[in-house]
Amino acid sequence: MTEANETEGARRARSALEASGVEHQILVATERASSLAEAAEQRGIEPRDIVKSLVVRRGSGDYVFVLVPGDREISWPKLRAHLGVNRLSMPPADKAKDATGYERGTITPFGSTTAWPVIVDATVAGRTISMGAGAHGTSVTLAADDLVRVLAAEVVDVTDPT
Repeated sequence: MTEANETEGARRARSALEASGVEHQILVATERASSLAEAAEQRGIEPRDIVKSLVVRRGSGDYVFVLVPGDREISWPKLRAHLGVNRLSMPPADKAKDATGYERGTITPFGSTTAWPVIVDATVAGRTISMGAGAHGTSVTLAADDLVRVLAAEVVDVTDPT
């Protein structure tokens, strides 16, 4: 995909990544992956190195990004304890898009229309990761520690193995 035909979401993510100054590589797949395993295979990495960007609602109009490795899932008790709340939820797709500007499956904190707080699971520290970059089939590879630094993310144990 060239800059001339990239989606609005991919353009926002790319622009935000470039502005961050972090070393990164954007990859555009020729085919849309139908599973995490297929996406990992397309990228030549292990599923654990794909980080899912999840939008979690903690209150009315209040969201956080939770970045979760592909081989793990959110531990709701851990996340609630960390945030000091009794209830959290995954918003419907339309609300997630309203909150981030990205449709489900393309969400990334880079270029989000609102800069929500970012929580990164502790298991990604020190690793190179791949994550969505604003469009289906578009991903970015970067150092997790760079992501944490430029997004002022909190690194916390908020997941369990799948």
